Amino acid sequence: MNPFTTNPRKPQSKGQKFEAIPLLDLRRQYQQIRTEVLAAIERVCASQSYILGPEVEALESEVANFTGVAAAVGCASGTDALWLALLAAGVQPGDVVITTPFSFFASASAIVRAGARPVFADVDPRTLNIDPAKVEARLQAGGLYKVRALLPVHLYGQCADMDGLQRLGDEFKLSIIEDAAQAIGAAWRDRRAGSLGIAAAFSFYPSKNLSAYGDAGLVTTRDPELASHMRRLRNHGSPRRYHHEEFGWNCRIDAIQAAILRVKLPHIEKWNQQRRERAAAYQRLFTEAGLLSRNDSPIRLLDTCPQAQPVFHQYVIRAQRRDELRKFLSDRKIGTEIYYPLPLHLQPCFAYLGYREGDLPESERAASEVLALPMFPELTTEEQRWVVESIAEFYA
Repeated sequence: MNPFTTNPRKPQSKGQKFEAIPLLDLRRQYQQIRTEVLAAIERVCASQSYILGPEVEALESEVANFTGVAAAVGCASGTDALWLALLAAGVQPGDVVITTPFSFFASASAIVRAGARPVFADVDPRTLNIDPAKVEARLQAGGLYKVRALLPVHLYGQCADMDGLQRLGDEFKLSIIEDAAQAIGAAWRDRRAGSLGIAAAFSFYPSKNLSAYGDAGLVTTRDPELASHMRRLRNHGSPRRYHHEEFGWNCRIDAIQAAILRVKLPHIEKWNQQRRERAAAYQRLFTEAGLLSRNDSPIRLLDTCPQAQPVFHQYVIRAQRRDELRKFLSDRKIGTEIYYPLPLHLQPCFAYLGYREGDLPESERAASEVLALPMFPELTTEEQRWVVESIAEFYA
C-alpha cells in the first residue's frame, strides 16, 4: 500500500471502521485550493517565463518575510538548498560539519557533495533532535579535521535546541546551518525556523507542510551577500548570462512550482495550526485509551521543548514491537511510515567514516522504535480515533 495516496473512504462493515486512512492525503488539500492553483499555472503558461523570473522573485520575497530574514533563494530541491547553504557559508573540502545521524540522507550527503566530512553526534532521546551535549563532547575531543559548521535538523517539524547549539557555535566559532526541510513555520523562542542560523535549507517536496507539485527547495539567510552568492551557484556560477565566476550547478526552481507555492503560503499558518490540533487530539486519545499511563507503556510520545513551537510535519510515536504493529495497521489499511529505519552512520556509503553499530545508541534505538502515524490538516477526529483504537487493540 502506498501511504501517500488514496482518498477518504466511507465506513465499512463491522470490525473495520474505514476502508483506508492514508498517512498523507493531498487530494483533500487540492480540493480546497484547486481554482487558485490552476489560475496560477495558467498565469505562468501565459507569461512564458518558466525558469526563475517574476514568480520566483515574488516567492523568495514572501518566504523571506514569512521567516523574518533578509533574503531567500529558490532552488530545485531541499537537497540542493543544503548544498547551496553549505558552500555559501564557507564550507570547503577537508572541513568537518557536525550533524545528526537520525535524519534523511540529504542532511549528510550534501556535506559530502560540498567536499566536507560529516561527523555525527547522537540525538536527545526525548525529542530525537541532535543533542548539544553530545555535540560539545565531540568538539572537545578534537581531531585531524577542522570543524567548520554545525548542521542541526529540525526533525519532524520541531526545532532543535538552538540555545545550546548557538552557545557552541559562538564558543567554537562555527557557522550554524539549519536543515529546516521539515519545519516551515516552526519556531524557537518566537524566532522562526530559517532565521536561527547563518542560512537555512527548506524542502518543498510534495509531502512537506508547504509542498510543491514536484521537487523544489529554498534557502533563507540573514546575509544579502550570501544570497547573492547562492544565486550565482544555483545558475552555473553565473552572475549574468554566459559569464561564469565560479563552478556552480544547475539547480534553479521553475516558475510553475513557485506559483503553486505562492498559492499555498498564505494557508500555511492555518494548516500548521490544524496539525498542532491533531497532535493534541492524538495525545488525548492515547491517554483516554490508557496507552500512556504506565512506566512500561508500549508506546511513548516524543517531547515538545517549552521553547519550541513545532509544526508536526510528522506525528511519530516510539512503539514496542514496532514492525508487528505496523503490519497490523497495514492490514487495516492505516498508512504508516518509518522515519528512519537505518541511521546515517550505519549507511553503507558512509562506511569510510569508521562508525560501528553501538557508536550512537540513541539513534540506533530510535530507528528500531519510531513509527509515523497519519498526519495532515484535513485528518478527521474519527479517523484518528480509529487509528488509536487499532493500536490499543494490538497491544490488548
